[in-house]
Amino acid sequence: MKIVLFGPERRIGALEGEQVIDLNGALASYLRGQRGDGNAQAHADERIPHRLESFIALGKAALEDAQRAIEHGAKAGGDGFVHDVKSVKLHAPWAERRIACVGGNYAAHLAGMWAGRSGVTGDLGQITRMARDEGQWGFWKNPHEVAGPDEDIPYPNRTKRFDYEGEVAIVIGKRGKNIPAEKIDEYVWGVTLFHDWSIRDGGSLNKPISYNLAKNFDGSASMGPCIVVGELDHRNVTVETRINGEVRQSYSTNEMIWPFGEVLEYLSQDFTFVPGDVIAGGTSAGTAADMSRRQTEGAKSPNLFLKIGDVVELSSPQIGRLSNRIVAA
Repeated sequence: MKIVLFGPERRIGALEGEQVIDLNGALASYLRGQRGDGNAQAHADERIPHRLESFIALGKAALEDAQRAIEHGAKAGGDGFVHDVKSVKLHAPWAERRIACVGGNYAAHLAGMWAGRSGVTGDLGQITRMARDEGQWGFWKNPHEVAGPDEDIPYPNRTKRFDYEGEVAIVIGKRGKNIPAEKIDEYVWGVTLFHDWSIRDGGSLNKPISYNLAKNFDGSASMGPCIVVGELDHRNVTVETRINGEVRQSYSTNEMIWPFGEVLEYLSQDFTFVPGDVIAGGTSAGTAADMSRRQTEGAKSPNLFLKIGDVVELSSPQIGRLSNRIVAA
């Protein structure tokens, strides 16, 4: 199923073709009509809570209730809980939990970012080995809001080189720490699209620990349009990023240097993940930064970077489309 947040109350819905089914409303209707439950709404509130974080934490039982609600909604055909997707606003399907982002996780991207680096030949196998020898790295994003589909992204005032990084992310479904890589599927609740908007000129100090200002600013993340639950393998998701209709990125998660299992194992050392946490898997070749370095032998040409008015579309045939427009701050 494809889980969305919609409407002014950010209700939990299921995207079924061109319709959004209000899961709480459909379950209440099902309990009231099919089960004769005199307290149907209260029971629906318990079984499909209004907060995404709580819904995820309920695990398999909530998903079974969601499936009942979807089937009931398809049969009932409305009754106030089935909406045309064009008639409602979709928000980022974010449970307001933590967001970890993997850095340097695709050899094709590193081939550009490492252009001119001593000993780098451009061979992707060699780059993969070098990256694994150097070890995992990344950063955390700390937003108070995450943009959703068709929402504007403000161009940060402190940059002239604003970059896009289309990514695939997993949403964690249960609490755990010190998690072995081979148990990744026990912890993945769903898969979504994630955009890591990045400042490429300044803000990231060459220090062992920094504030990661280049990755944290208002509008630094967007996510959506849905979370695909129970029907998508995070190991093999294909994505494209288009700028004003031009394809800039096209890749699959099967190219990751560190797959999600290894990332979760690394990050969960003495650290507890909880339902709703997000891990974004990194980006591949085609960002403005890696392309400009290839083309200008190390110089960061501003020509490929984002400009006010640009429309950036991240898409996957398995997930959907996440489109954002760059606007003046």
